Amino acid sequence: MNILAIESSCDETSAAVVKNGTVILSNVIASSSAMHEKYGGIVPEVASREQLKCILPTIQEALLQAHCTYDSIDAIAVTIGPGLIGSLLIGVETAKTIAFVTGKPIIPVNHVLAHIYANFLNSQLSIINYQFPAIALVVSGGHTELFLMNNARELQWLGGTIDDAAGEAFDKTARLLGFGSRGGLAIQEVSRSEILLRRTGKKSCMKLPRPLIHDDTLNFSFSGLKTAIMREWQKNPKHDKQLVSTLAYEVQESITDVLVSKTIHAAQQYDAKSILIGGGVASNIRLREKFKSSTINFFCPPVALCTDNAACIGSYAFFRGTAVDWHTIEATPNLSVEITE
Repeated sequence: MNILAIESSCDETSAAVVKNGTVILSNVIASSSAMHEKYGGIVPEVASREQLKCILPTIQEALLQAHCTYDSIDAIAVTIGPGLIGSLLIGVETAKTIAFVTGKPIIPVNHVLAHIYANFLNSQLSIINYQFPAIALVVSGGHTELFLMNNARELQWLGGTIDDAAGEAFDKTARLLGFGSRGGLAIQEVSRSEILLRRTGKKSCMKLPRPLIHDDTLNFSFSGLKTAIMREWQKNPKHDKQLVSTLAYEVQESITDVLVSKTIHAAQQYDAKSILIGGGVASNIRLREKFKSSTINFFCPPVALCTDNAACIGSYAFFRGTAVDWHTIEATPNLSVEITE
């Protein structure tokens, strides 16, 4: 089954053709991130205008790279939320038009849940190798969510952030430290040398909190961590390279400690056999190292599939999607991720 997938929830515009939920025939991404750099963040109106320009060429390129035509496409999948309303509308209305013209079935997709399914793409493992039940952690700029997977289709929301997401804490810290909009990647790069020093026995007097790490819930909270980071920054007027390095290291350690601890706690609580992660923060090397050191089977997508892309939209549509009448599809910026089975 070939699915043409479209993703436009934020500043990326992506189209992909995915076969049977696992094989990427093409995955094209057009990003306007460079344009947003001068503003220090994403400007929704700018993002949607750029997406309007490139949505059709992106889809055409995806079909071309996959050596497909609309005749060889079995269904259309499109992100309906959550995300920026202007950006979502570009993808949703384009997908609806294609479905109407071609007569193909259309599948609405929640892109937060779709991040989980990046684990099943172009993998050498069969879907049966992912031992269930599994705990899935989606961690990105806007979401930090835990799910129970009883199989490739059944998902149950277990907990999530009660205020700020992990990715936002990374992004705000990066801006504070002078790295602009480079976010968690900049934090990771600066932390590398500090990690090597710590492994040789270097001590630091700075210790950031690990919010909610010891409570019994499966929820997350990172707003207090952001406050603690600001407090450390303000009480050290000498904003030198050492302070920047120490703060970058500490915030990465704090966030990854909490994510790993909570996820493993969920795995133990539900007797899970595997842990899967997805979303932009899932590309963090330190996070992956900590999960790999645990005794539970751990799976993560290639870094290129952690950020927003249409390939995981196509995978989700195959394994979990349901075709609907194109008239009924609407862009839903506040689409909930709290699902039960």
